[in-house]
Amino acid sequence: MNIALFTESEINAPLSIKDERGEHIVKVLHKKEGDTFKAGIVGGMVGTATIKKIEKDEISFSFSPETPGLEPQPLIMIIGFPRPIQLKRLLRDIAALGVKEVHLTGTELGEKSYMQSNLVEHGTAYKMLLDGTVQAGTTSVPELFLHKTLSECMESVKKSAGENFQALALDNINPKWSLVEAMGAEELSEDYITIAAIGSERGWTDKERKMLEEAGFSRCGMGKRIMRTETAATVAASVILAERGLLC
Repeated sequence: MNIALFTESEINAPLSIKDERGEHIVKVLHKKEGDTFKAGIVGGMVGTATIKKIEKDEISFSFSPETPGLEPQPLIMIIGFPRPIQLKRLLRDIAALGVKEVHLTGTELGEKSYMQSNLVEHGTAYKMLLDGTVQAGTTSVPELFLHKTLSECMESVKKSAGENFQALALDNINPKWSLVEAMGAEELSEDYITIAAIGSERGWTDKERKMLEEAGFSRCGMGKRIMRTETAATVAASVILAERGLLC
């Protein structure tokens, strides 16, 4: 835990010892009264928390905000709904990379039962995004959206991205570019959003490929090896951010 994150309402209240954060502070970090730890407000400031008192059931602390949390990276990801166990790892890893938004969507070849997962309803998906943000030591948790179809998803994403965006569809079937070539094909100013679309386990159908191309997405690949959705998402995000000079 590289930062303890709290909501606005939690930051001024005692923390339960049984809370995951409380356990980590006492049992892992071995903090005592008077000690400090790195803390932040979700979507807000990063600062220092000072432990005032540790009692049997709770930790009382004060928080001093110091710097803004890192801004989200200018990257929105469209991802065909993967297996739930893959989804947990995927969300955590791309959150650590600072992705701005994650749009999970049903696809024509995607397993329909995966979308019935209760990961989102029970808050597990958000917890994975939160875990990734904590790993990164900052406060900006990616926004998460669910869509039944790719067309519905693209409509939502384009509204979110605004007018200045670069759209890439990862595809290992006859891609027109490599991802690196596609990134180098145009110079992007800082206000440009990159949208990266990654299919489900079985990839895109020809109908979806046509839909993506008509919507302005460039189809590009990452070599001849076939990756799991979670691996492809993490690798693609890393390459995109590196090519944009955002991992320096």
